[in-house]
Amino acid sequence: MTLTLRRVKAADAAAIAEQFSDPDVFGGTLQLPFASEEMWTQRIAGMNPPAAGSNEIALAALLGDKPVGLAGLHPVGPSVRRRHAMGLGITVARANQGQGVGQALMTALLDYADNWAQVLRVELTVYHDNQRAIRLYERHGFAPEGRLKAYALRNGEYVDVVTMARLHPRQPLVQVSTA
Repeated sequence: MTLTLRRVKAADAAAIAEQFSDPDVFGGTLQLPFASEEMWTQRIAGMNPPAAGSNEIALAALLGDKPVGLAGLHPVGPSVRRRHAMGLGITVARANQGQGVGQALMTALLDYADNWAQVLRVELTVYHDNQRAIRLYERHGFAPEGRLKAYALRNGEYVDVVTMARLHPRQPLVQVSTA
């Protein structure tokens, strides 16, 4: 089957909720167990269509017509001084991990960030023991910036995360006319 990428749609909510019912999927994120289809429908509706002037994007990776991965770039906050930065989130269904789904989603998101959305800095946090994800991020130019101790509760235990970021590989320069 061919992998296709497109913007996430409300119709994807059931498949996304199903993915997030797997402890191996939601356990690698900051999501809570028992996510509902309704919650994902509302979340997706909040991103589609993007607000005027927003560069936020969420993509679904599909095998056939079934979403098997989800990734997005989201504003890091409302501060005008941080408009150049976006946070990245990504998940892949357990059965499809290690099959290039994450690679395809990362490539598409970073192309969007670098060439279309005026993003200088992409940031993320990843559990310190998620070596598969860390390797994926490093292949795409992300570098560790720090370790946050006891950052999140996962399965009854406070776990550290690594903060990582990637700067635009060809940082845009502003041309000033002297005429």
